[in-house]
Amino acid sequence: PAALPPASLGFTDVNLYSRNTYEVSRRRSAPEHLPHGGTPPAEPAPPPQEPTERARHRVGIAGAGSSFAEFFTRNFFTKRTKELKPAVQSAPGWKLFGKVPPRENLPKDSKIIQQEYEARTGRMYKPPLPSARRKNIEFEPLSTTALILEDRPANLPAKSVEEALRHRQEYDEMVAEAKKREIKEAHKRKKIMRERFKQEENIASAMVIWVNEILPNWEGMRATRRVRELWWQGLPPSVRGKVWSLAVGNELNITPELYEIFLSRAKERWKSFSETSSENDTEDAGASVADREASLELIKLDISRTFPSLYIFQKGGPYHDLLHSVLGAYTCYRPDVGYVQGMSFIAAVLILNLEEADAFIAFANLLNKPCQLAFFRVDHSMMLKYFAAFEVFFEENLPKLFLHFKSYSLTPDIYLIDWIFTLYSKSLPLDLACRVWDVFCRDGEEFLFRTGLGILRLYEDILLQMDFIHIAQFLTKLPEDITSEKLFSCIAAIQMQNSNKKWAQVFASLMKDNKEGDKNHSPAPKS
Repeated sequence: PAALPPASLGFTDVNLYSRNTYEVSRRRSAPEHLPHGGTPPAEPAPPPQEPTERARHRVGIAGAGSSFAEFFTRNFFTKRTKELKPAVQSAPGWKLFGKVPPRENLPKDSKIIQQEYEARTGRMYKPPLPSARRKNIEFEPLSTTALILEDRPANLPAKSVEEALRHRQEYDEMVAEAKKREIKEAHKRKKIMRERFKQEENIASAMVIWVNEILPNWEGMRATRRVRELWWQGLPPSVRGKVWSLAVGNELNITPELYEIFLSRAKERWKSFSETSSENDTEDAGASVADREASLELIKLDISRTFPSLYIFQKGGPYHDLLHSVLGAYTCYRPDVGYVQGMSFIAAVLILNLEEADAFIAFANLLNKPCQLAFFRVDHSMMLKYFAAFEVFFEENLPKLFLHFKSYSLTPDIYLIDWIFTLYSKSLPLDLACRVWDVFCRDGEEFLFRTGLGILRLYEDILLQMDFIHIAQFLTKLPEDITSEKLFSCIAAIQMQNSNKKWAQVFASLMKDNKEGDKNHSPAPKS
């Protein structure tokens, strides 16, 4: 067969277009290659698609007529690429190892973009006058809120009049809400400050009355109505420890010298902690060596967990050794009671308000009260009497919550034990717990159970919506935001009277019934 001309034997004619060929066709179609007349040049017709057999035949003929080097050079690097050069080129950019290709599409000016947007939408935009923007604004929130009033960047379509008005309205609403919040918070802060100043003034005036009038005439004035009302409002911190000591009393006749004796015994025991005492010493002490060592080890463990947020009773804190001394001396003074978990909180509160020896005297006498002694010695029969008396007044004051607890068989021991063991010093904030202690020293054990009923009354609506597990969890860890005003208003609403019987009478009747029951169940004497 006759040889075909070389021009018609291009590799691109076999449907295998190279990247350079594509670039050439793309650049030829670009607007910058249009002639000045505005009409694009006629595009050359694409090579006709031919069957594969014929293409192979042509390639074979081309191989016979010329070398493969000439064939690839002619098809991959055609003369057209050298002739096509853009008419206008932008300044080339830069890269790490040389120049990058020139940018073909320059960014449009913002005015051109705005003109195109107006031509497309058919609406003219008239920006608001600068004097109308952000004028006479008394409050500017310190945030990005005001950005909504800013104009858009130049390369974006400008705001319409309706959108600008809507943004202004939204901004005014946000500013109004921010002003309301700020005014509300300012009023709240002022109210807190006023209450604090008023409280400080009341404390200062009450302190003068306590120091100059009440304490010098303690026995004659302690039971008067005026003193009881002042007592209910809370004792001034400067006289709190003194009033507590006088109210608790010293029935045990403990002296500071006696405290030093028991403290020295405790220190000797700490030194010989790993050694065992003789059998005679153990019998005289009234407790086994194992019990003593267990108490000393438990004291160390509990001290680290006493008011951990204060960081004053932990090891290295200013009151760590003091608390350790008071508790250690008490285990030597009352080996029959020893150390029980919860004692560390009571001793810590006393140490914060009294000197070391006075704190020990008040601690020992406080734990010698019938209620505390029953709980710390774990006298189950006495504890059940206290729980039964509590339920009598629970049903009298909060009948709906009482039935709710009964439906879940939720008994008082689940939440009362922790409250009584620590005298609320672990369950309530420290300042609130001290105020509970104030009235407890005035009214005795009755106020401990009245405080428990006040807490239940305060959270009655919440507790009625809970089941057994959630009630137990809630009462074990009370909310931290509880305030003295709310709690004491609920405590004041609790009436400690049932069928014209007060707490002491109800408790005495329960004790009497228990003794009669024991007599009836006692075995008959043998004849």
